[in-house]
Amino acid sequence: MKSASILMIIGSALLLGLFIFPLWSITLEAPQYPSGIGMNIHLDGLEGKEKHDLQNIDGLNHYIGMSKLPKDDEMWEFSAFPKVVGGMAILGIIIGFLGLLKNISPKWFLTWLLFMCVLGVLGMYDFNNWMVEYGTNLDPKAIMKMTDADGNPLSYKPPLFGTKHILNFVAHSYPHTGAYMMGFGMFLTFVAYWLGNKKIKSLKA
Repeated sequence: MKSASILMIIGSALLLGLFIFPLWSITLEAPQYPSGIGMNIHLDGLEGKEKHDLQNIDGLNHYIGMSKLPKDDEMWEFSAFPKVVGGMAILGIIIGFLGLLKNISPKWFLTWLLFMCVLGVLGMYDFNNWMVEYGTNLDPKAIMKMTDADGNPLSYKPPLFGTKHILNFVAHSYPHTGAYMMGFGMFLTFVAYWLGNKKIKSLKA
């Protein structure tokens, strides 16, 4: 169980990378922005990829009636998510140390992992809902009112994952360093569970 517990500790600790590195990244490319403009999404707020990117995005959004990008204190997620991630990281590290000291069942590793998966799905669902609201709840007094062939207002929702054409922009939405660290950490906890379970079965044989 020693190797499994160490992996559990390392995997859980990798979540703390989300306090340093962005979780997600959205980039907009267009002829007037040849190098692109974009934002990195952190646990506790938004950050422009370049100094004036958030300001430029808000300026573009104004013309089509989209809301301004939220400030750090304008979304409950930016205060709740750091607490959730920090709590799960600490809990996972504690479970790993208990595995070192008391040889607890590797099912605890699996339970932590499954809980993280549920939280991850809920987080992505919440993120997608925010983008739907952000891209479709438009100001009717907007300077530009773009409609589809049927006369319905266009949606400017960025993709949750992947690439999407929005007017003359190409939007790219992909995980950033923090998300990869979290994913690798969760993979390590699965390996920890597998190793621990294998060890217990070998002792019973």
